[in-house]
Amino acid sequence: MRSVPFAAAAAAVAAVTAAATPAAGAVAAGPHGLGGDIDAILADPRLAGAGVGVAVRDARTGRTLYERGADRPLVPASNQKLQTLAAALDALGPRYRFRTTVASGPRSGGRVHGDLYLKGTGDPTLLPRDYRRLAGAVAAAGIRRVEGRLVADDTHFDDRRLGDGWEADDEQYAYAAQVSALTLSPDRDLHAGAVRVDVAATRPGAPVRVALRPPTRYLTVDNRARTGRPGTRSTLSVTRPRGTTVIRVTGRYPAGGPALRRLRSVHEPALYAAAVFRAALRAHGVRVDGATVRGRTPADARPVAVRSSVPLARLAVPYMKLSNNTIAEILVKAMGRERKGVGSWPAGLSVTRRRLGRLGVDASRLTLADGSGLSRANRTTPRQLTELLLRVRGEPWFPAFARSLPVAGHPHPWVGGTLASRMRHSPAAGNVRAKTGTLTGVTALSGYVRGAAGAPGLLDRPQRLPCPVRAQGHRGQDRDPARGRAAPVARRPHGRPADGPRMLLDRRLLAPASPATSSAARSRACGTARGRWGW
Repeated sequence: MRSVPFAAAAAAVAAVTAAATPAAGAVAAGPHGLGGDIDAILADPRLAGAGVGVAVRDARTGRTLYERGADRPLVPASNQKLQTLAAALDALGPRYRFRTTVASGPRSGGRVHGDLYLKGTGDPTLLPRDYRRLAGAVAAAGIRRVEGRLVADDTHFDDRRLGDGWEADDEQYAYAAQVSALTLSPDRDLHAGAVRVDVAATRPGAPVRVALRPPTRYLTVDNRARTGRPGTRSTLSVTRPRGTTVIRVTGRYPAGGPALRRLRSVHEPALYAAAVFRAALRAHGVRVDGATVRGRTPADARPVAVRSSVPLARLAVPYMKLSNNTIAEILVKAMGRERKGVGSWPAGLSVTRRRLGRLGVDASRLTLADGSGLSRANRTTPRQLTELLLRVRGEPWFPAFARSLPVAGHPHPWVGGTLASRMRHSPAAGNVRAKTGTLTGVTALSGYVRGAAGAPGLLDRPQRLPCPVRAQGHRGQDRDPARGRAAPVARRPHGRPADGPRMLLDRRLLAPASPATSSAARSRACGTARGRWGW
């Protein structure tokens, strides 16, 4: 059976009961085809009172195959990232790269007679090793001493670090990291603006062992935690008090327990990145006499070293697969800087709105508060998402857009992404390619799914379908992967989460399906109750 070009399938449900893992067992397509099956799913009493929006369309013809609440404005959660990526690919281009520059004042005889400047433009791919390489390039240029200061230049963007509507309690977590034009990621998953905290037990009664990755003097570790007896319950807590550079570790952790890793955001990422760079300079034999400060690089500064990121087409993969909030906000500010000369949320969201309008989305019905979907002030509709997913197929950058979407059931995190553990061993595995969305009380799924010849309720040729679904206002919540912690859920005994909308969808996909009904089951991957989440 041959397939046709990738098409759009969007599923979004705002507020549904949700569960942390998919369940086995399902039903085949009913006698009324696709529409009847979706109606049956949405009739589940656990969705009582939820706001639900669903749209399923044929990707080749644009014909509507199913709708319910398709024009209802709902919280998109991380489905917002679809709109941000489409706008960024259109406004910046798939070859766009971020550049980080080291520059200096006048120099002679191995000395810089003034300041050394580290200027960023938003690159979220900078790892500690990249700062070491920049420091090595400074040393290779013959510089051994800087008589002035190390200036961290993050003025490519404004100094507003957090988005509208972001919850204060989230600020310490990596998914809500501060946005800066000069930043650093502690790992290959590109958690820009965060530090990794490693905690290991020692002997009972003794302090636990705490290490930061990357090691840095910019942060202070306040270790108040102790090692408990083997087999005792962990009460360990890793926090960063708001507005501080302190990592506080409290509680008890049992001896013999596995080493723990936690990610926490940092305060003022530019100074964090500069501290890591300064340590790398020291390791390469370059001494800086002055302090590390934030500032602006003068126009007459002499470039010493430059580092360019991967192109946007490649950056889109970790951004979408792993649902990276910080990359989304960096893209918004980059659009504002490149198109309006101001690296801010208002400028960037204005560009986003204009680009979505050019792509055929009714931008007058959008409410854009940020680029990631972390804000609950965002609003879009299932119809708008399917329209976007249909229209982008005709753009020259569509291959990059399509490659970035998580693939259902694929175990590799940079392929399956946030769908890696869902729809496995089902007709949807490897077929559904979609963006998830998760906030407490909200679930969304939007993307593409391939149909099959002769499937009930579908066209009579292989195709891919766009189907958005959304629900909000459900009685329970699922685990919130974007936030990296468990949200309140409807519980069964022994703490297991109760089934919810995500289960309602996945059950149909996990059921053994005959050739006559499998494509209808696949199409439901995009057209079922989803809710208000942020991944």
